[in-house]
Amino acid sequence: MHASKTIFEHYQAEIYRIAWRLQYKAKVARKREISFTEIEAAQASFTAHCDNKLFIQELLSQLPPQGRTIIRKLFIEEKTEAEVAKQLNISQQAVNKWKKKMIQQLSRIKCS
Repeated sequence: MHASKTIFEHYQAEIYRIAWRLQYKAKVARKREISFTEIEAAQASFTAHCDNKLFIQELLSQLPPQGRTIIRKLFIEEKTEAEVAKQLNISQQAVNKWKKKMIQQLSRIKCS
């Protein structure tokens, strides 16, 4: 009887293992699937992202080349003023002045 109990326990453990694998595979498949609402949200965010990117490019194109470079490095590439100054061989204070000047110019462009 002891041998049959271990066989029973063996098969029971095997069934639990198989059931766990099936549940895990189903869970992974559910994570990969996207509902229709998620697809619509992704498309909306993609178009909004593209619109924003085009708007930013249009705004930056109206700036002088030096100012455009500084704004792009500071805000898009997320570099510090010191890093930008070192790359452009100008002082950090000059980068700060350019930044303020370009932000004012962008705000005037946007308002008009």
